[in-house]
Amino acid sequence: MKKTIMGIQLGDREEEALEVQRLLTEYGCYIKTRIGVHDVESKSETCSPIGIIILDLILGKDEKIKELKEKLDKINGVVVKIMEFNL
Repeated sequence: MKKTIMGIQLGDREEEALEVQRLLTEYGCYIKTRIGVHDVESKSETCSPIGIIILDLILGKDEKIKELKEKLDKINGVVVKIMEFNL
């Protein structure tokens, strides 16, 4: 059994978030868990422009995961990394 985790870094959340969200919705049936992480300054009311999304992807959908990664890679400012674990 293999566990696949995808990390997505958005360099400018305001510019990239809508397109990334559209793709995550399109591939939502293959996403088991999604966690969004960004910095918030304690003395500021604004969020960091950089964000990270961590996805726990379902088993057995390697082609769909590859498609999603390829589409995300085409978005300027977005960096995608894959981790795979054999369980």
